[in-house]
Amino acid sequence: MGAAGSKLEKALGDQFPEGERYFGLENFGNTCYCNSVLQISSQKKKTGVIAPKRFVQRLKKQNEIFRSYMHQDAHEFLNYLLNELVDILEKEAHTVQNDQETSPPSEKAANGLTNGTINGAKKDPLVTWVHKNFQGILTNETRCLQCETVTARDETFLDLSLDIEQNSSITSCLKNFSSTETLNAEDKFFCDKCCSLQEAQKRMKIKKPPHILVIHLKRFKYMEQLGRYKKLSYRVVFPLELKLSNTVDEADIEYSLFAVVVHVGSGPNHGHYVSLVKSHNHWLFFDDENVEMIDESAVQTFFGSAQEYSSNTDHGYILFYESLGLGNRS
Repeated sequence: MGAAGSKLEKALGDQFPEGERYFGLENFGNTCYCNSVLQISSQKKKTGVIAPKRFVQRLKKQNEIFRSYMHQDAHEFLNYLLNELVDILEKEAHTVQNDQETSPPSEKAANGLTNGTINGAKKDPLVTWVHKNFQGILTNETRCLQCETVTARDETFLDLSLDIEQNSSITSCLKNFSSTETLNAEDKFFCDKCCSLQEAQKRMKIKKPPHILVIHLKRFKYMEQLGRYKKLSYRVVFPLELKLSNTVDEADIEYSLFAVVVHVGSGPNHGHYVSLVKSHNHWLFFDDENVEMIDESAVQTFFGSAQEYSSNTDHGYILFYESLGLGNRS
């Protein structure tokens, strides 16, 4: 990426952020799903190309889904990556804890180490940096229409997968996600208080928003009449600044868009992935080995197509927002 790298450095000029490194990633045969999610910058030079060969080799060794040279799904890879990181961090923490527990008492005291309990009680579950940054909490509320009792069940999430509609927005997709659903007929809810099946209303709300909100747009839908998955090229507007309402505390949380994974192509089984990343108020376009600066206004060209059949096949697929209330990434 010599020429392209020099072009990027020239475009940024004196504005090139101190200490930042912008590198493209080599493609090893349909590994753009990986490159679009994983951007590495750890070299002495400001620009260039990195070949994440060892990373890809280990990925294929540990998960057979990614072993073939077929087109893979970037969202599936992101989920695998985050969960694998959690497993690795938890194993490392348990190893350290076991080492501490087997250390002599004098050594523990000298190092300020404690065992796995506090005053005889177990410690809270390990919270890794993945949890701190990406994990939020959803609450599933079900209201019995007979006795009005509300049953709430919490569940954690690392990203939100949203159904999409033509000519819509992220805000409307989030509203649909949290819309009220009536359970009746064969879908009645068993109410513990009534001790019987009853009609009920069900809704999903965000109880605790994450620091980094990852939104996955469901662009691939199984069509029964076709017997296969089809890509939805719907135009879905994702703003640079997003207000997240409808949380349990009803407080509006403000987020800023800092990255987008884009799917390029007309179908789920073929195509290409690229990514847009905001760094120090500059938007960068990453396409495997190539990295270039783009105008902020170019982000809207990836909203999708207003018509079903369009020559534009570059559509936003995974969105990364950061909470403005918890520190700004850029």
